[in-house]
Amino acid sequence: MANIRTGEENAGHIDGDYSDRGVVGPVRQRSPILWRALSALLLLTMGGIHLFLVLTGVGGLLGVLFVLNAIGGVVLAIAMIAAPRRFLPVASVLGLLFMAGTLLALVLALTVGLFGIREQLGGELVPTTLIVESIGIIVLAVTTGLAFRMRSRTVASS
Repeated sequence: MANIRTGEENAGHIDGDYSDRGVVGPVRQRSPILWRALSALLLLTMGGIHLFLVLTGVGGLLGVLFVLNAIGGVVLAIAMIAAPRRFLPVASVLGLLFMAGTLLALVLALTVGLFGIREQLGGELVPTTLIVESIGIIVLAVTTGLAFRMRSRTVASS
């Protein structure tokens, strides 16, 4: 006899996951869309701060690096939102490394100097940048952890 399923058993949602928890096969965790969105927002904010600083007078080598930072922030923010689940771990790790590298560069500029530039804590948007990038690292670390946890569950259920 044919395998007949009730409407409840066929109640699938996006990505083929099932909301009925176990009626039809293994349950997969939903995409951590909130964490992805927060990660993207913080990457955009970081990039926006650097672009703002370029537009308000930061020039030379630092200006070029800030423009590249802004472009990188936009590209990684798009990747955080648009990446399929299987590429989310890569996108989140790259975002985390990018954010951590940017924060490290600021801390170096505040302490020992970087590329001959010494920044002051009272500098334009320095405290804001420290806060945004610190929170960004935490959010991206959580997103990365969730992405790898989802990936391992998907591999284990295959």
